[in-house]
Amino acid sequence: MIAASGFSGARFATGLLVSAAAVVVVLLVTWLVGRAIGRFNVIDVAWGLGFVAVAVVSFVWSAGHGDTTRRVLVTVLVALWGLRLGGYLAWRSRGQGEDPRYQEIFDRSTRRAAMHALLVIYPAQAAAMFFISLPVQVAMYERSGPNAWTWIATAIWAVGFGFETVGDYQLQRFRSDPANMGRVMDRGLWHFTRHPNYFGDACVWWGIWLIAAQSLPGVLTLLSPVAMTYTLAKGTGKPTLEKGMAERRPGYNDYVARTSGFVPLPPRAKR
Repeated sequence: MIAASGFSGARFATGLLVSAAAVVVVLLVTWLVGRAIGRFNVIDVAWGLGFVAVAVVSFVWSAGHGDTTRRVLVTVLVALWGLRLGGYLAWRSRGQGEDPRYQEIFDRSTRRAAMHALLVIYPAQAAAMFFISLPVQVAMYERSGPNAWTWIATAIWAVGFGFETVGDYQLQRFRSDPANMGRVMDRGLWHFTRHPNYFGDACVWWGIWLIAAQSLPGVLTLLSPVAMTYTLAKGTGKPTLEKGMAERRPGYNDYVARTSGFVPLPPRAKR
């Protein structure tokens, strides 16, 4: 349901610059931290925190230019998602070295790791963060109040947040048991999809987009959740994580054959 009660376009235009500055600051600070500790996979922790920064500065900048309930709702939803994700990844990576994905990139580059991260990896992450956060930014400047569609969208966000949170918890419990070393995680939500956390992540951003899509400018940010979903399902998410998994986990090919790769579905029967 698209509302027609106005959109603060002029303020939004200046807000884009403020949000871009927030993204640059977050990524620059993250790079400095990575350089200090000698590993640049801290960008994974900063990924969720960067969206929180965008939501907060957009909330402040849009004061008096958008519906307060919608602004508070979007800020809270993004903060819950980003802080949980950032905290979980920080906890999971404690005491570990550089992520093999980044190390492989650094090894192929003729630059030093720090410069390659600053000039290539981090700018790409910053651009993706800014683009995907567009629904968050637009929603802050919509003057129409919440309606039934707003709460349906929030429910979709909640489903995604639940999938992501529970999926990560179940996987961490599985990995913490020495008896599961080398085994395939196919329990709980992982029984229905090989990537419940990625599926949940996609739902979170489709929910946020639907909250923003109650005005025409919000509808026009459709490519933001599309980009996030594509990245998770076809880009650097699922394909990268599954690369070489069959060699490291006996039985993984059977797991792939019977389990949906993204959207939760009942497992296929064994042939």
